[in-house]
Amino acid sequence: MDVQLKLEHLKKSFGGVHAVDDVSFDVFKGEILGLIGPNGSGKSTCVNLISGVYRLDSGNIIFEDNTINKISIPNRSRIGIGRTFQSPKPFTGLTIYESVFTIAIQYLSFKDADRKVMEILEMTGLADECDWFSEKLPIERRKWLDMARILTTNPKIIMLDEVMAGLNPSEIGDSVDLVKKINSMGITILFIEHVMKAVVKLCHRIVVLNEGKLLSTGSPDEVMNNPEVIKAYLGGGISHAKAR
Repeated sequence: MDVQLKLEHLKKSFGGVHAVDDVSFDVFKGEILGLIGPNGSGKSTCVNLISGVYRLDSGNIIFEDNTINKISIPNRSRIGIGRTFQSPKPFTGLTIYESVFTIAIQYLSFKDADRKVMEILEMTGLADECDWFSEKLPIERRKWLDMARILTTNPKIIMLDEVMAGLNPSEIGDSVDLVKKINSMGITILFIEHVMKAVVKLCHRIVVLNEGKLLSTGSPDEVMNNPEVIKAYLGGGISHAKAR
């Protein structure tokens, strides 16, 4: 498989705390890669480094063979890097349609933007609610709206930061289906999550961080049954993880 995103020896500290400490791993084009670990393990810091929210202390981020360490956040979006946030922040006072159209019109003509927005809303299951004000949406659909807005930018890779958090089992099932649908479009997914049932169902490979360092990487079976991962994070093997 082709490497789409390569992280080489990433380091980032805050006030002497090593949030990310010499982390290296690859993300292959078209895969769903899980990024898991305890709270404070460095997952969101990695996402913030990749998206440009934080600047590296050292190391390299290479996207499609180009080092992007000094590229701005808007330009990272333009080259195909998208991300969601743990807590969705809808555009208050705008409808669902307007929230997505506001982004689409930055890239497309009015007619093409309208068409693209409706296609994305149909795909994400939000078309019937397109006239709702964004802030009125329940948490599950707020997270879907975040994904819809990112899809409007024509991403090549999307980092989904805890999109399953706070959802009930039925909502998790629907969200798993949506992530699979997005991935089937050829979009690579970096899936940062604590809901292990979703991780096991979705991910082709898993990377585990602990205390800012790379702890393990491999298939779901390999990682979930790794004694070090069980000790640091899971408290049980893959059968336990599937029940979470």
